[in-house]
Amino acid sequence: MKIFILLCMFLQLMAQDDYSLRVAHGKATMSDFSEIIVGNWKSHQNDLRVTALDVGYLLSEKGTDSIFDIYLKGGMSYFDEENLQDDVYEAVVYVKFFWNADFWANRVRVGFGEGISYTSDVVYTERLEAAQEHDFNSKFLNYLDVSLDLSVGRLIQYKAFDEVYLGWGLKHRSGIFGLINNVRRGGSNYNTVYIETKF
Repeated sequence: MKIFILLCMFLQLMAQDDYSLRVAHGKATMSDFSEIIVGNWKSHQNDLRVTALDVGYLLSEKGTDSIFDIYLKGGMSYFDEENLQDDVYEAVVYVKFFWNADFWANRVRVGFGEGISYTSDVVYTERLEAAQEHDFNSKFLNYLDVSLDLSVGRLIQYKAFDEVYLGWGLKHRSGIFGLINNVRRGGSNYNTVYIETKF
């Protein structure tokens, strides 16, 4: 974590703000996407974890043409499958929209990303759910990224970290009710905590 904080400080010195870097870590949940959004989180029966690194490029900034910051993002994730099967690696590409709200001397961002995900193998939680639901599974699925964060710099009154954000994110893979590879009920949800910086 100290290395990442030093990296954030170095990137802030370059401060062009066209790019983003995010490091996230979290655990699998048994809850469906809609349950998670309303705060109903159920722990997974296994200690399945994910670590992810995403980079982004700013396509459009909030202004006269848009009420959102829009990024093109790509990333890699490592799924720790707790010796239930071989660990899994993931590549994602997605477009993410951020809505910014400034209040109480801070900035809160709500993010929504949509794209594609490809894994080196079927993630264990997806394999388990597909078996329970008598469903298919697939390495290639739709990807959603939902997030909520706040500015660390504004929170601790340290201007150099104004574009460093700490938050919660949801990694979601699914077949969109059978639209992708006939995966109707299978998929996975991982709740993560992350730190993200613009540079």
